[in-house]
Amino acid sequence: MKSPVRVEASLDPDLSRWLWLVKWLLAIPHYLVLAVLWLAFVPLTAVAFFAILFTGHYPRAIFEFNVGVLRWAWRVHYYAYAALGTDRYPPFTLADDPGYPARLEIDYPERLSRGLVLVKWWLLAIPHYLVVGLFAGGGLWLWNTSDDGYRWGAGGLIGILVLIAGVILLVRGEYPRPIFDFVLGMDRWVIRVGAYAALMTDAYPPFRLDAGGEEPDPATTGTPEPPRRRPGGAGWTPGRIVSVVAGVVLVVLSTGLITGGAASLWLDRAGRDDAGYLTVSGTYDTDTYALASERVRFVATAAADVPATRALGDVRVRVTDLGGGDVFVGVAPASAVERFLGGTEYATVTDLASGELTVHRSSRLPMLPRETDIWTVSAAGRGTQTITWPDQAGDWTLVVMNTDGSAGVDVRAEAGATVPVLGWLSWSLLGSGALLLAAGVALAATAVNRASKDLSPIPQGES
Repeated sequence: MKSPVRVEASLDPDLSRWLWLVKWLLAIPHYLVLAVLWLAFVPLTAVAFFAILFTGHYPRAIFEFNVGVLRWAWRVHYYAYAALGTDRYPPFTLADDPGYPARLEIDYPERLSRGLVLVKWWLLAIPHYLVVGLFAGGGLWLWNTSDDGYRWGAGGLIGILVLIAGVILLVRGEYPRPIFDFVLGMDRWVIRVGAYAALMTDAYPPFRLDAGGEEPDPATTGTPEPPRRRPGGAGWTPGRIVSVVAGVVLVVLSTGLITGGAASLWLDRAGRDDAGYLTVSGTYDTDTYALASERVRFVATAAADVPATRALGDVRVRVTDLGGGDVFVGVAPASAVERFLGGTEYATVTDLASGELTVHRSSRLPMLPRETDIWTVSAAGRGTQTITWPDQAGDWTLVVMNTDGSAGVDVRAEAGATVPVLGWLSWSLLGSGALLLAAGVALAATAVNRASKDLSPIPQGES
């Protein structure tokens, strides 16, 4: 049976090596026009919904307009980053352009189901939405709450494979035909689902990847004999498709690891101060008697008879009273600090960056910080006070107070750590990312290469 949604495209034989790098810029006029067209597409589709619900007919004028919008979008995306299949600039028209290498036709339905319209665009299409999410990156022309209506995601498997094809085009000057066929199959799948979700057909989209630029038509007779394949050639087998998908997934995971590794390596090399500390600072002001950190837990990383590798290394805290008075800073086991501050008004720092505080109200006057021996390390006096200690297993709390125990603490604090494992962690992330990248590229490249060999024509005279 002939499909009511037909997506066809032909690959330009002489694509520019570099033009695809700036097509995002060249396509901006089309993106602006399409943004306006989508503003009309969405309410018109809503009108069509009620028309179908009550009459069983999709208003012909609305149908032609909406098909024109989809057709326009398909031409633009084929030119840009959903295929990169042509360098010919898309025409500014809703009408079909028989001479353009990307075409879309949707048959007008004489009658549509009045009941099906209630469920097909959300419930029945859910399985396809999951597939489209993988192909297009969670986008395309599916129902969307954004103001400009439907979107083409083009950031999933389609976008990644098109990027790979663009890099190959830049280096070798040719677009790999197997990638083109695979990408067009995914584009066709996504557009069929988009037309179904936009209520333009009751024909459920097939779960079938019809690869290549030509739309399959089982009703066509007299089909020319397909080109001979090499013996045993299978083209895009399910195993090769899975190999490409798995390879792309590994490449995506590798980019996250490599990015994280590069960022942490930069932090390890360039983010430290002169003493080798990575620091964060902020200003904190409370009308209570004390300022306390949240409970910090350090976990032992080795057995008792084996030297521990301390993740944070040496920890340093610097505190300066902004009023010029004497300030106390100390760190102690969390349970001891709870007893020390129990019944006293104090504030807990819940966000170092923003200085957000949680205030604990009470009525008891505090003990002077120097009147207790709970502190593991402490400092007091005028000006900037600094304490340094190695991270130790246990739960710890940092306390800042006025030395005389008076209310109103207004300080600037800086906390830092040497984090000796950061360099090792950075190289581990980079190494893991490089391995995943190599594995992903190998999986995808092997599948593309084998499919390319199978699909290549047999030269004349070769048996």
